[in-house]
Amino acid sequence: MATDAGVPVISDGLQYWETQPATYDGVLGGFGTGSLPRIESCGSRLFLLHLLPSLSNVPSAFRPLVSSSGRPKRIRALDVGAGIGRVTSDTLLHLVDDVVLLEPVASFVQQALARGRASLDISNPEPVRWRGIAERVKSVTFLQGTLQEFDPMNPHRVKFLDRVGYEPARPHDDIGMGFDVIWCQWCLGHLSNEDLVDFFKRCKSALRDKESVIVIKENLCPDTAGQATIVFDDQDSSLTRSDKTWKTLFEAAELSLVQEKIQEGLPHGLYVVKMCVV
Repeated sequence: MATDAGVPVISDGLQYWETQPATYDGVLGGFGTGSLPRIESCGSRLFLLHLLPSLSNVPSAFRPLVSSSGRPKRIRALDVGAGIGRVTSDTLLHLVDDVVLLEPVASFVQQALARGRASLDISNPEPVRWRGIAERVKSVTFLQGTLQEFDPMNPHRVKFLDRVGYEPARPHDDIGMGFDVIWCQWCLGHLSNEDLVDFFKRCKSALRDKESVIVIKENLCPDTAGQATIVFDDQDSSLTRSDKTWKTLFEAAELSLVQEKIQEGLPHGLYVVKMCVV
C-alpha cells in the first residue's frame, strides 16, 4: 500500500478544527456559500432514498403507495463527526425520525446545539429551524466525543449535552437500541486504519436489523499505479484514502460493499467524493 508518512493525531486534528469558524464555510473548507451545500445534501438524500425507499414521506417513484398506518417504528440515525449539524439538518432530518449527533470539536458541537435549540422556537423562519423539532415529531440528541472512544451501543465514554424535539416516555430506553442508518461523512480521515476498522466493527454491531446501513461519504485520492494509496495532510492531521484502500478496510472490518456512487455537481479541482454503503 502506497502511503505518505504520517498518522492522524487526535489532539492535532482537534486543534486545527478549533481554529475554523463554526459555520458552513468553516466546516466545508471555504465552500459553504453558493450551490455546493444544497447539491451535496440533495445527492445524499437521493442516495439514501434509493437504498431505503421506505424513508420517502411523500408519494413518489421511491414510494408510490403510502400506508395509512404510517411507519411501524421510529427510524433512528447516527451522524458522526457531525460538525455544526449540517448533515443532520439538511440530509437526515428530511428522512428519519431521530438523530444522534456526535462531534468532538467543542465550538462545532456547541453551534450545532444552539441551532437545535433555536429550532424549538416555532416563530423562527423556516430556513433556521430544523425539520420536525419545534413540532416535537423528530428529535436530535447531542453528544461530544471522538470516534476513537465512541461505541454506538455503549455511548458512556462521550459527553451527553442535550436532546431537542420529540421525547419518548423513557428516553434512556434509546440507549442500546441501535440504528437504522449510521452516517459517516468527511470525518473518517481522522482515524488511523486500525482505529477505523475497530470503529466499523462497533458500528456493525449497532445496526438494528438486516435492512440497516452504514453510509460512508469521503474524499478519494487516486490509486497509484493500480495500488491502494493513502495521503497524509499534516495541516489537519488527516488521511485521504484511495478507492482500493477503502475496500481493503471494509474487508478487514468484515463489511460487504452494497452500493457506491460518486457525488456529482461539485466544483472542479477538488478530490472525488464517493458515497459507499456497507
